[in-house]
Amino acid sequence: MQRCSPRLALTLSAVPLAGMVLCASFAAPPAKSTRAAGSVAAPGPNVSDAVYRRDVLPVIDEYCVPCHTGDDASAGLSLSKDKDAASVLAHRDLWEKVAANIESKHMPPKGMPMPTDAQRARVLAFVQATLSQAVCDVKDPGRVTARRLNRAEYENTVRDLVGVSVPGLTEDFPSDDVGYGFDNIGDVLTLSPLQLEKYLAAAGRISRAVIAAPEDRRTAGETRRGPHVIAGDLLDGKAGGEPGTGNYTLYSNGDAGFRYEFPAPGRYLVKAVAWEQQAGPESAKMAFLLGETPVQTVDVSATEANPGTYEATLEVRKAGMRRVAVSFLNDYYRSEQDTPDPKLRGDRNLLIGSLEVRPLSAALVAPPTVAALSQAQQRLIRVLPANSSESAKTAATRKNLTTFLLRAYRRPATAAETDRLVNLASRVRGQGGSFERGMQVAVQAALVSPSFLFRIEQDPVSRDPRAKRPLTDYELATRLAYFLWSSMPDDRLLALASQKKLQDPITLQIEAKRMLRDPRAAQTLGDNFAAQWLQLRKLSQITPDTKRFPEFTDEVRSAMRSETLLYFQHVVGDDRSVLDFLDSNYTYLNEPLARLYGTAGVTGRQFRRVVLNGSQRGGVLTQASVLSVTSNPTRTSPVKRGRFVMENLLGSPIPMPPPGVGQLPDDNKRKVLEGTLRQRMEQHRSDPSCASCHARMDPIGFGLENYNAIGMWRKLDDGHLIDASGALPGGKPFSGPQQLRLALKAKAPQFTYNLSEKLLTYALGRGIESADRCNVDLIAQSVAKKNYRFSALVTAIVTSEPFRYRRADRPAAPAPRVASISATATATVTNAAAKAQEKNPHE
Repeated sequence: MQRCSPRLALTLSAVPLAGMVLCASFAAPPAKSTRAAGSVAAPGPNVSDAVYRRDVLPVIDEYCVPCHTGDDASAGLSLSKDKDAASVLAHRDLWEKVAANIESKHMPPKGMPMPTDAQRARVLAFVQATLSQAVCDVKDPGRVTARRLNRAEYENTVRDLVGVSVPGLTEDFPSDDVGYGFDNIGDVLTLSPLQLEKYLAAAGRISRAVIAAPEDRRTAGETRRGPHVIAGDLLDGKAGGEPGTGNYTLYSNGDAGFRYEFPAPGRYLVKAVAWEQQAGPESAKMAFLLGETPVQTVDVSATEANPGTYEATLEVRKAGMRRVAVSFLNDYYRSEQDTPDPKLRGDRNLLIGSLEVRPLSAALVAPPTVAALSQAQQRLIRVLPANSSESAKTAATRKNLTTFLLRAYRRPATAAETDRLVNLASRVRGQGGSFERGMQVAVQAALVSPSFLFRIEQDPVSRDPRAKRPLTDYELATRLAYFLWSSMPDDRLLALASQKKLQDPITLQIEAKRMLRDPRAAQTLGDNFAAQWLQLRKLSQITPDTKRFPEFTDEVRSAMRSETLLYFQHVVGDDRSVLDFLDSNYTYLNEPLARLYGTAGVTGRQFRRVVLNGSQRGGVLTQASVLSVTSNPTRTSPVKRGRFVMENLLGSPIPMPPPGVGQLPDDNKRKVLEGTLRQRMEQHRSDPSCASCHARMDPIGFGLENYNAIGMWRKLDDGHLIDASGALPGGKPFSGPQQLRLALKAKAPQFTYNLSEKLLTYALGRGIESADRCNVDLIAQSVAKKNYRFSALVTAIVTSEPFRYRRADRPAAPAPRVASISATATATVTNAAAKAQEKNPHE
């Protein structure tokens, strides 16, 4: 999992003590607080040189300094110079890692003299109190970069803004970079020239899909090819067909069509130029479809040499975007093996040369009133010109754009922003374009504005660039909406923002709970937070050996993902305890997954909540999705599984292995190491450079060895009885997955702190900084006091200081790369508008 820091710096991801190997990485996040949630040490008189010399210095001198002193200190790390309390503050990052290694008993390593538990406790108490005083006294809410909308946020925002989902809108967008485990981190969401081109094209598609301009429609007398006379090879189709040269071939019972904006209720004519490749005793049968509904069926007996034109009448009761298509109903194929009769052999196919839709009444060509517009179009055109004068068109354009920009920019647009787009629409009309065409182009320009593509929190000029400020109500509405819905604020949030009510923490809590009750919250948090936190997105990449694991199919892969997402969504939607992620007595199964688990009584492909009996399953750690992504293609991986627990559940990062360290051979290649996987790994990690980190990960992973590489329960490994005993860092022993789950649940404060940190990272779109740690502690404490409810976690985050405030350590003006987008995009859209009357693009 790649982690990124706003500043590129070399930071130690693990501090090696007493002769251990140095592990380092670029762009690692600041080290996590070693405090358990609920144990924030209040700074006081104990933070003194006297206490340091009494409780800390003797332990460091006896157990650490022998290996870490002078110019030849192990790994170049010397602790011999830190002789007073001030040195702990001066080397804060170092001492956080020293404390973490001492607390986990990772250091000193085995074979070296060890401090007593009481000595460890005194060192930890001093370091935590000292660092708490240093960090918590700094009231710094942190800096959030202007964040580009990622792919999911962009698609959701467009849907909620214009009221329709445009198919395939982001399919060819570049993938979003990941930082701190998530793809919504502002510092890594850059904007390349290629992406800007994609945004321009997408904005044009959106504006034309929602606003139907007269130039886009066909009148009865037109014969040119426009967006509603579509050549066969430009149609979209479902399975069972593919575009060819100038046509679309349906070779099985599929369909082909396109989306059409019906401007008003009425009767429409649909024409298809088609022919068949004949085989069998009957002609090809073709059905005309409106949406998914068959309208009329015809026999197609025309040939390629002489294509036929086939017609049907559509009765449309409501204006709006609908799909018009034709489908192939009677696919036929017989080979020599199928029939001895040559007359019955052959392959019947249906070929579509073009598909056309036209209104049967001239009155349908231009909608005369707002009421006649489609529901989607009414979101953008709420006012039509009072008359045909240019001033009336300008006034209507301004009113429409003022309303639209409030929602598109997530704040009221400035007069200059509105004027720019009104003038752009006027220029289009001056070139002969219609009122609707002017609106199309203005909307397209708005959708490539930085104010739409980015979430910009504009800071005023301040003498102190690090001074904090409360977010505006509109900024809070935006943060809240993208946190819980991955989309724009709804009308209620915008209304509260206009009334300046979102500064009130109580109102924030009320709105957060309202939004959590909306099904969008569970859905989007599952898809965008949980799928990354629990590594579900890696499921599509895993390749289990199907010879070893024939039970693994694409259907099972999909079911694995669905189980974990439905489980997460249940915790969110029903406001369950977050500790359910560690252990529970229920899950969500369908028949294919229940068969994998050996669970009886679950039939059909529909998922349902299943109460678990016995000790084999419970919580996300025993779900096949997590078990599979933490395995290798041919075998399990206690290392990956242990690392997953340490990093994703307990929040204790493990450094990457040093260069040159070998891996355990897979089952197909091993020759020397024998026995169970556990026995072979114990032979492997005898290498001193491997032992320290494996001592933390492997014992946890061994507790999950009863699950094979795709999550099936087993008792034997290669004919040997599995030993699923292990221990958590710090010495808590367990035997088997049930005891492992209980041991993890006993670490509820540490798990809650880690989950709070990850969800806060996701909510803010930045990594957690040292000044955030006290706030994370407070969030975790609040969750624990409210029975660990998921809603308590969310409300604690949205009322926290980092969520409601920001500091500016950058210039108040937008960064040049953001500011330049507006000029580039507007110029491009303007040039495109000048050509809009010459070329009529189709979808």
